[in-house]
Amino acid sequence: MYKRKILNSERTKEKNEKKEFCSFITANEKGKNGSHQAGFYIPKCAAPLLFDKPVVKGENKDKLVKVKWQDDFLTDSRFIYYGQGTRNEYRITRFGKSFPFFEEDNVGDLLIIAQQSDDFYQGFVLQTDQDIDDFLAFFNLSPEKTNQLIDITQSISTEERLNTEIQNIVSSYSSFPETKQMAQLARNLYNRIHNITDTEICSNPDLQILKWIDTEYSLFRGFEEKIYSAVYNRPFKNCQELIQFSNAILNRRKSRAGKSLEHHLATIFTSARLQFEEQAITEDNKKPDFLFPSGEAYHNIQFPTDKLIFLGAKTTCKDRWRQVLNEANRIETKYLFTLQQGISKNQLSEMKHEHLKLVVPAAYKTSFDKEFQPEIETLASFITIVKSTQ
Repeated sequence: MYKRKILNSERTKEKNEKKEFCSFITANEKGKNGSHQAGFYIPKCAAPLLFDKPVVKGENKDKLVKVKWQDDFLTDSRFIYYGQGTRNEYRITRFGKSFPFFEEDNVGDLLIIAQQSDDFYQGFVLQTDQDIDDFLAFFNLSPEKTNQLIDITQSISTEERLNTEIQNIVSSYSSFPETKQMAQLARNLYNRIHNITDTEICSNPDLQILKWIDTEYSLFRGFEEKIYSAVYNRPFKNCQELIQFSNAILNRRKSRAGKSLEHHLATIFTSARLQFEEQAITEDNKKPDFLFPSGEAYHNIQFPTDKLIFLGAKTTCKDRWRQVLNEANRIETKYLFTLQQGISKNQLSEMKHEHLKLVVPAAYKTSFDKEFQPEIETLASFITIVKSTQ
């Protein structure tokens, strides 16, 4: 439903200049981290969603609108720009006391706002990993491309040279490369365009993995446009054929996103000269994403347990984090790398109780509640931890 609504809005975008926005709900949204005002924060780059004219620093500006949430209920809400004093921020406020999406468990949900007219908007909050993954896959958005306006009519914006190189790569293939090759093509392309060396990868792995993922989304979109164009430019025989085609696209996107994350992490670990093994077999034929230093060391009862490290990798983990808890029984504290931006305090407390530690890109760490930020590792700090055991 939410995808159809945004697409309907997009069809009239050229005529009415309508806009759409998505962002992960963070611990800041309700003042949990000491922010000034309860409400959804809107970054400056998405200000045109709220106001059609530029605001003036030093002045507050507001606008009253109606928002229909989940295609179900309305709120009389307020778009406001705080420009007086030291403040310089945009928020959506006034949802009523019964508004259901300001609970702790909503941290990490995906907020979607779609403009329908000057004073009427559609709002959706996606709460499960499946819905979030489906949405990102449907619009082919990388996690780094959230927290800004959605542009579903254009390729992901990158440097002109990068776009040209992407087209050159796509033109040389007649089918999708394997997932590992796709990830490698994206890395090589980004590294070549930006002159990235192993030294730079090791000095800022948190930034590099986001840039690689973003480049791969652009590359994958180029392959989709070429390979699928022959299919969607002809009429479908029936509705079932259309559904099968759509599901095939979505499944390919979701499958690629998960595996590519593992491939990019492996490249960073190799650049950092870490000893590790992917998909080593543990108890009950489980296959952890990464074991440090190796599966052989894990099965060697003489090898010190405190020198064994486990890392799972999941693009989103709001529901799925429990899946990694029994993948390496010898290791009490487990690590999970994710691109999830924000998780509720309840789930973070559960993770701590289960001895699970999150690893996230440094830029995403502030999206989690301040109380738990010291417990969360960045990719760089995780690498330091592994090196200390090797």
